[in-house]
Amino acid sequence: MKKFRKKLVAGNWKMNKTVADAQKLADGIKDALADCREVDVVLCPPFTALKAVGEVIDATSIKLGAQNMHWEASGAYTGEISGSMLRDLYCHYVILGHSERRSYFGETNDVVNRKVKAALGAKLIPIVCVGETLQERDAGRMQEVVESQLVHSLADLGERLGEIIVAYEPVWAIGTGRTASPEQAQDMHAFIREAVGKLGGVETASKMRLLYGGSMKPDNAVALLAQPDIDGGLIGGAALETRAFVEIVRAAIPKREPGLPAGTVE
Repeated sequence: MKKFRKKLVAGNWKMNKTVADAQKLADGIKDALADCREVDVVLCPPFTALKAVGEVIDATSIKLGAQNMHWEASGAYTGEISGSMLRDLYCHYVILGHSERRSYFGETNDVVNRKVKAALGAKLIPIVCVGETLQERDAGRMQEVVESQLVHSLADLGERLGEIIVAYEPVWAIGTGRTASPEQAQDMHAFIREAVGKLGGVETASKMRLLYGGSMKPDNAVALLAQPDIDGGLIGGAALETRAFVEIVRAAIPKREPGLPAGTVE
């Protein structure tokens, strides 16, 4: 017997949903998943809807997450949000280093590293994103690129490395309708776990939850989530529709053999 890593499914709503729309979506998800305890569920609405969504999911097992944050605790950073501000809204998680932040806003691995440290300091759980572009994959550089992102984005964390969640996003599969095959996704997740082991030890790597973030949908979720090193999903487009998101969460519920106690697998 061995303990399994509890699956986690996070919905990244990106720049979508007014406050009213966000409340409606959160309500639907809450009602559908009222009895779900086998999977950790996180909703990451835009900053403007954090308070409203937090009120909807209050007193449930669903947690609130943000899509970004600044590395400073306060100061003259117009338009930015600090970790303490997110905690004040009862956020538990924050997405950092998303490929759209890296490509559209020029975030470097060093910037992501500073944000990771600030998030941990604010008692937030970072979901740190890594992934290669189509050009990098076609050039056979996908492992080189992802390992560099991991090494520099997660640098100098010491024992706190074990508090991180890593999301693998093949950039070529985000918003394109293309998806890595379960085998391709598993290969990269296994490589990431090995790379984390070099950074913080095999035990830390074995406990770390790794999410797949490349166009996971209800029709491919079961196959992806069945892979041994995929511990959940960072969901984009499918997170904006109640039924699709709920189906993905239900696909993540572990299947136990009769007679096995909760928390164990063969």
